[in-house]
Amino acid sequence: MKRVLHAALAICLALPVAAAELGDDGLHKADWLRDTFKDLQEDAAEASAEGKRILILVEQRGCSYCQDMHEKTFTDARVKTMLEDDYYPVQINLHGDIEIVDTDGETLSEKDATRKWGVLFTPTMILLPPEIDTDRSATAQSVATMPGAFSAGTTLDLLTWVKEERYLDQSEEDFQRYHARRIRERDDGNTR
Repeated sequence: MKRVLHAALAICLALPVAAAELGDDGLHKADWLRDTFKDLQEDAAEASAEGKRILILVEQRGCSYCQDMHEKTFTDARVKTMLEDDYYPVQINLHGDIEIVDTDGETLSEKDATRKWGVLFTPTMILLPPEIDTDRSATAQSVATMPGAFSAGTTLDLLTWVKEERYLDQSEEDFQRYHARRIRERDDGNTR
């Protein structure tokens, strides 16, 4: 009986991670994503009331890099906890037709907004300040933008760097230096 249980466990552990759930729009859906009307001014007010900040996640149908982020990076317990506790993630479809309201009040389709923002690659994470300026577009006031798929460690470091508002004074430690230090600390066993 033990052999059967061990064999069954070995088979389960050898199976690939299940593909992230896809919505009707072909985008990956996670329970930490906010289902909003995509009015970024309203979303920012709600995020602020919760003590969180807006994170815009731009994705597209069939994006293998987006799938990688959903299956390997966003599932990391540390990253997922930050997404749930500290951020208000709003998903935008790079080629979508859903009407959104940008932080500057302009109403346009998702695809027109991503063109306006200059987003060329998915996934792209756009992180906004705690209080938005309603006279500026999302990207004009973003405190960090991360185009591409990155490991859990890099994503965790970026989310932490933004949460701790380290972008306000980068004279001694910009994100790259901060990230390099965090990698050294993890390698030395000094951080979790």
